[in-house]
Amino acid sequence: MHKAVLLQFGAAFLAAAGAAVFLGARGALSAMCGSFAYALPNGFFAWRLFVANGRGEHVKVAAFVVGELVKLASTAGLLALAAALYGGLHWGALLAGLALALKANLFAFLVKT
Repeated sequence: MHKAVLLQFGAAFLAAAGAAVFLGARGALSAMCGSFAYALPNGFFAWRLFVANGRGEHVKVAAFVVGELVKLASTAGLLALAAALYGGLHWGALLAGLALALKANLFAFLVKT
């Protein structure tokens, strides 16, 4: 799980670099906002599952269900916060960064650790 989260943060920097080349600083910051809006809650979710791993089965299931709900709500909240606070938001870069972070975990099985 932690490998997928690290790949998502790597994808965030990759999205920012690509957006910086094509859209400048405004696009890079927008791509980082989109990527981190998913990667940060997912990192917290992975940490909570790691902490709950040594406990009983009911605790693990509850941690997963509640953690997934909190992850989805915080992702939506961070995206709304980025839209509200950053006036120069480039929506294309934000959505590209979000999509890249969402799909980065598909490549976690390719990385050997």
